[in-house]
Amino acid sequence: MSEEFEIKNKVAASGLINFDLTDLVPKGARKGIDLKDFLFMEMILKEKDFREKVAAIDVEEYRDSYVYIYNSADAIVPLWAYFLITAKLTEVTKKIVFGNKEDLEVVLMHQAIQSYDFDEMIGKRVLVKGCSDKEIPNNAYIELVEQLQPIVKSLMFGEACSNVPILKN
Repeated sequence: MSEEFEIKNKVAASGLINFDLTDLVPKGARKGIDLKDFLFMEMILKEKDFREKVAAIDVEEYRDSYVYIYNSADAIVPLWAYFLITAKLTEVTKKIVFGNKEDLEVVLMHQAIQSYDFDEMIGKRVLVKGCSDKEIPNNAYIELVEQLQPIVKSLMFGEACSNVPILKN
C-alpha cells in the first residue's frame, strides 16, 4: 500500500514576506582616510603641506568606493580640511562621510532604507530576518520598523520557525 505524501511549505503558503536587510547593503569597497597622515608630525595642520598632500592623493585608489574620513591623532583639525579632501574625491567615490567605518555603514543603510520601495509589503505579514553573515547597524532595524509599521499587517523578527512578533495592525 503506497500513499502519496505531499510536502507543503506552510511558510510560503502563508503569504509571509521574508525580508533580509543584508539585501540592502550597498556593494563596494569601504576605504578610510586618516587625517593624521596629512598632519605635520601627526599633530599640526600646516596649510601649505596639507594642501600638497591632498593634491597628491591618487583618486583612482578611491574610485567607486565608500569613503570615511577620520582623525586618529589627538589634534584639532579645522573643518575646511575635511572640505578639501571631500572636494578632491567626491567625483570618483560613491559616498564620503566623516567618522569611522561604522558611521559610514549607518549612513549607507539609512540611504538604502529611505530609497527602498516597500509597496510590495503594504497590508502583508512581514518577517525581518534575524541572522546574517553581514554586520548590520542596529539603527537600520529601527529605521526599517519606522518604514514598515504604518504599512504592514504584521511585523515579526527572527526566522520562520522561531520569530518574535513586533506589531499587528
